[in-house]
Amino acid sequence: MTDETREVPDPQGEPSDPKSNESPVEEAPVNGASSAPASADGIEEDELTVQDILDAADREVREPSDEHLADLKRVTAEYANYRKRTEANRAVERERVTGDVVNVLLPVLDDLDRAEKHGDLEADSTFGTIAAKLRSSVERLGLTPFGAVGEPFDPTMHEAIFQQPSAEAEAETIADVVETGYHLGSTLLRAAKVVVQVPSDG
Repeated sequence: MTDETREVPDPQGEPSDPKSNESPVEEAPVNGASSAPASADGIEEDELTVQDILDAADREVREPSDEHLADLKRVTAEYANYRKRTEANRAVERERVTGDVVNVLLPVLDDLDRAEKHGDLEADSTFGTIAAKLRSSVERLGLTPFGAVGEPFDPTMHEAIFQQPSAEAEAETIADVVETGYHLGSTLLRAAKVVVQVPSDG
């Protein structure tokens, strides 16, 4: 037996070809050609170029459909509502934080009022200058004092700690302010504690 390979004839007497048993291989498209079916003019039916997409987008921008217009209006309305809610929440939070800071300073402002009533707070003194700066600073934060002698009594803003009958009084008025009231913006931060002068029965 030699090293040479012998061809074994097939039953019909023809030598067998070793490549004949391999399954046929389809040839790949030349030069990257697509396997999609082509139309009569040679252009592929499923071919979609970038320019086609840009043209379609341009047409939609120039002449948007009713559905897209409705979506645009809805998104615009939702964004406007979101901005309103955000701004309102921001304003509420800013006022809350400012109120927390100002509440700490209210006892100091009360001491300044008492000192002023007793004549211990002269405007041209060093202490008087500091007091004026402090009051000016809190007013810039939105703090507004209220409650003065002679003003009409308002139970929604004033807390009556004492009633003083008077024959001269025709209506309930403030006779004395024990503790100044304050508004912070549109919020009632603290009611004013007052002595109310009321008409006497006699």
